[in-house]
Amino acid sequence: MSAAIHSNAEENALRERICETGASLFNRGLTAGSSGNISVRLGDMWLMTPTNASLGALDPARLSKIDGEGRLVSGDPPTKEAPLHHGMYAERPQAGAIVHLHSTYSAAVSCMEGLDAANCIPPLTPYFVMKIGRLPLIPYHPPGASTLATAVRQQACAHCAVLLANHGPVVSGASLDKATQAIEELEETAKLFLLLRGERTRVLTCDEVTDLETRFGPAGG
Repeated sequence: MSAAIHSNAEENALRERICETGASLFNRGLTAGSSGNISVRLGDMWLMTPTNASLGALDPARLSKIDGEGRLVSGDPPTKEAPLHHGMYAERPQAGAIVHLHSTYSAAVSCMEGLDAANCIPPLTPYFVMKIGRLPLIPYHPPGASTLATAVRQQACAHCAVLLANHGPVVSGASLDKATQAIEELEETAKLFLLLRGERTRVLTCDEVTDLETRFGPAGG
């Protein structure tokens, strides 16, 4: 009985935290309309934001609860990007949460031609390296397509974050707070990247990046 009560309390707290995080992202202009989605691991299940839901007006009781086979257990139908989330979790068992946004600067970078597909934003700051590491670009696929989930899964084993072409970023973290902080760092670095276009720019060297990885460990969760 006490374990069930603890589990229910944990789930309720996670539901509230997802809604608080969604409202914070929405109110700060990091997502708009019904764009973006959030998921959090709950044992062998997941809590996920529903389809066509604004992150600024989430209802804890209506969040989608999904089992390990991707089936809806309770709540509203999940985001159409649920397969994308499941694909990343499958390759990153250490991930406790995933945040996907259409944040302005990251989405703008995702629309640019000539990006390095293996690392589409250079290491401009140590915090980008510490929280994101290398950022691969996923070629364009329609939102919700199974091919998109497959493409993300292929990169997720080695990367905690990806940038979807003409779409936006997807970031995993050991917890919801860590995933949120990482995607915020990505958005700020994307802004710097765009501001520095045409300017002579110093990026961190390979030795400096390696030193950060040695000091702080690999990015993400």
